[in-house]
Amino acid sequence: MTDGELIVLRETGGRVYAFSRSGGERRIRGIGRIDPDREIGDLKIGNSIKIGTKSFTRMPPGLHELRAAMKRRAQVITPKDAGFMIAWMGIGQNDRVLEAGFGSGGLAMHIARSLGPGGTLISIERREEHASVGAENMYRCADVFPGMPTWTLLQRDIVGSSPEISALVDELDAVILDMPEPWTAIPEMGKLLRLGGRVACYCPSPDQLAKSWASLEQSGLTVEWGGELMERRWTLTKRGGVRPGNTPIGHTAFLVIAVKAPNDEEE
Repeated sequence: MTDGELIVLRETGGRVYAFSRSGGERRIRGIGRIDPDREIGDLKIGNSIKIGTKSFTRMPPGLHELRAAMKRRAQVITPKDAGFMIAWMGIGQNDRVLEAGFGSGGLAMHIARSLGPGGTLISIERREEHASVGAENMYRCADVFPGMPTWTLLQRDIVGSSPEISALVDELDAVILDMPEPWTAIPEMGKLLRLGGRVACYCPSPDQLAKSWASLEQSGLTVEWGGELMERRWTLTKRGGVRPGNTPIGHTAFLVIAVKAPNDEEE
């Protein structure tokens, strides 16, 4: 776990910083060299402080603030895609969820907030440099939010991981695969799903989508949804109307979601 109370500051303009109150004087990137306990520790939520030439407001730590200030080593799944998968797959209280491609922990933070203290989250990440950063983000999340699920990080390849997973849970309610070749894991993970459980694959390219889709069907799973989510932001104009913003249309990846349906279910 991280050491000490978490301080969250929002800079004028929207940038967010999160760091431990303890630890003494040190340089915090974007803020400068400060002792958080001495200079910010007694600042009340909602009050502002000036550090150097910048103004900051102390904020209560929430999931949005933690995501904005999280350490990143790997690209994270956006809230747009995370929210869709959690809702479509029906992930909620007390569920048992596995995600492969843990990375910096962005998706895991969203899932953990949905599961509650009775849930189980298993994260798999084979790259040590990603796992360590993601774990730090998850420990920070656990320090802030009460009622976190039981969380286990397996630093290994997902293929062949069934014995370790089965030692933690009898079966899984949901599996999310955010990895270069999800089709290599689908047959094995499909066997661990409960009846009615779901698998989602997060695929950067159409070719990965096609291979994952085929593997899901070959593994006896029924594809319920496949495609992409587009995001288009609008802005308020100076004259009072609204217009499309200048940000690009928000394609991030292709998604395919399949369910473990009864064998005798009619098409």
